Amino acid sequence: MRIEIKVLGPLEVDVGEISIVPTASKPSQLLAILALNAGRVVTVNSLTDEIWASNPPRSVVPTLHTYILKLRRNLDMALADHGDLTSKDILITRRAGYLLNVEPTAVDAIRYERLSAAGRSAVNEGDHERASRTLAEALRLWRGPALSDVPVGPQLAIEALRLDENRLGDLHLRIEADLKLGRHHQLLGELATLCVRHPMLENFCVQHMIALYRSGRQSQALAAYRRLRGEMVEQLGVEPSPRVRQLHHAILSGQASVEDTSVVFNA
Repeated sequence: MRIEIKVLGPLEVDVGEISIVPTASKPSQLLAILALNAGRVVTVNSLTDEIWASNPPRSVVPTLHTYILKLRRNLDMALADHGDLTSKDILITRRAGYLLNVEPTAVDAIRYERLSAAGRSAVNEGDHERASRTLAEALRLWRGPALSDVPVGPQLAIEALRLDENRLGDLHLRIEADLKLGRHHQLLGELATLCVRHPMLENFCVQHMIALYRSGRQSQALAAYRRLRGEMVEQLGVEPSPRVRQLHHAILSGQASVEDTSVVFNA
């Protein structure tokens, strides 16, 4: 029997081919935190803090138990044709809390983090082809912002933010590896989109400027800098960082090297 858990986007938990995600918000929130801690006990205190923060109901333990029962009913319906396996074999009660008894690799976030670590290791080793391939495989697991359809409390909010920030970092590293492999033409559309979505993220603008310059589009590379500077000055009241200004100057004077992704000058 296959269990698949997806949190990198809307929450999906399928047992076989049957979804067990509750329609109510708080039980789905409970399922999300159990999923992100697959194979580990989540204490009642942690669950209470996540679902109700500083304002739990007086009947917090019975209410929590009701949510667990709803999850188990969904599990039992999905397990109806799977022999002797029951919901209590998967959603296990422990003295301190509850445990979702599935293989960690059933969770897309855990598979993503393993691929991410392998990709970053390849970056550190200078293996640009492997870095690009592995990070691209990791990024394909994403279907949207983490837990995009689940209400989040303090723990899930931090976890979703961490995952989303890691995704942006891995995306930057994958593009950097592709630039080092000379794939600047193929990156132009993707980078243009990223600069629209993240107008004040310097990393994507720098990569876009480099890809444009390498593609013989000097004027468009300079325009990309002007857009970044305009956004930063208007929204934050600050200038781009020295490294971005240095790249702008190098492109403006025609001294930027097309052989590297760092800001360098021709001799």
